[in-house]
Amino acid sequence: MIRKSIYLLSLLLCATLAQGCSHNGPEEDGPDSGKKEEAAIDWNQAAESSTQSLVLHFWNPGRGYFNWDVDKTDGPDKDWSYWPEAHAMDVIIDGFHRSGGSNAYKYYFNKWYEGVKSKSGGSYYNNFYDDMEWICLTMIRLYEASGEAKYLATARDLWNDIQKGWNTQGGGGIAWKKDQTWSKNACSNGPGGLIAARLYRIDKKEEDLQWARKIFEWEYDHLVDAATGRVNDNLDARSGKITDWCFTYNQGTFMGLAHELYQLTGERMFLNIAVKVASYTIGGGACTDTNTGLLRSEGNGDGGLFKGIFIRYFVKLALEEDLTNGERNKFAFALKKNAEALWKCGIDTTDPLFGPNWARTGETVDLGTHTSGATLIEAMALYETKTK
Repeated sequence: MIRKSIYLLSLLLCATLAQGCSHNGPEEDGPDSGKKEEAAIDWNQAAESSTQSLVLHFWNPGRGYFNWDVDKTDGPDKDWSYWPEAHAMDVIIDGFHRSGGSNAYKYYFNKWYEGVKSKSGGSYYNNFYDDMEWICLTMIRLYEASGEAKYLATARDLWNDIQKGWNTQGGGGIAWKKDQTWSKNACSNGPGGLIAARLYRIDKKEEDLQWARKIFEWEYDHLVDAATGRVNDNLDARSGKITDWCFTYNQGTFMGLAHELYQLTGERMFLNIAVKVASYTIGGGACTDTNTGLLRSEGNGDGGLFKGIFIRYFVKLALEEDLTNGERNKFAFALKKNAEALWKCGIDTTDPLFGPNWARTGETVDLGTHTSGATLIEAMALYETKTK
């Protein structure tokens, strides 16, 4: 699997497209603007269309997992990648909750559980700690959605293995890979901390909360620019060198961990840090497109999934009742701006397929890019429902 390469795709938008898709907000339209009022988007219907398209175009019914390539027939499965499976199933779980617990979505839970395990050689273990962490987080969500103990048991089993990735090189932190213990990455620590925090919510084991704090403190001290809220990609513990690539998913998982710790402890410091990280991500820096102000394209492959991971934790922060009014409005505006741009830029809204750039169509679609877009639309539906 190609990992941690720079997904900086230079996509210059023409002025008309950028204007038409970025939707800078209602404040531009005064009462005498003469513009025709657009019909409101039904975000629940948009989410249903997006998630059903995920099933229609990527679900492999004969094997019980999601294909990587769009509209692949049930033949030799060369187009498969372990870690995106978690995020695709997360969208199905989103649909399950949005629909009030529909059996049409629950149908996929066990099939995916068995299918991914079979495809992985009979277990969920993997050389990449971060890959196991994504699967583990989804197992926790499956447990919370269904109440079935096997999902929680699998999550606990994975978590026990993931903890072995912590070592003293670089002052601590969970390694990226089992055979590369010196590489300490944001992608293996943010999700690891989230696992610990989520398991603490369920079982109230103090050791899980201690793990969440420990991982947070290491990542904050070693990979986060406290002044700006930028999360750097990794530390090479052999040389002490920081690789300062900035990806939306690393921003999202560290932000999400800080927010979880605020909710668990009530310590305002955690919320302040979550807000700073979120503000950096949406605020015109390394993670946004300078032409549109939207979260930037991070390409296909692994990078196609990154924005959706940020959005999954960003919407939770946007719904935090202890935000200031200014923070709440800023986050709501950014969420809506990205969702409207994606939905209004030429896709077939009855059967949408999403590429890596949320401000244009006609680009290569794969499981990662579509899952990322569907996560955004499901998040917008959730936000609208919760704030009505």
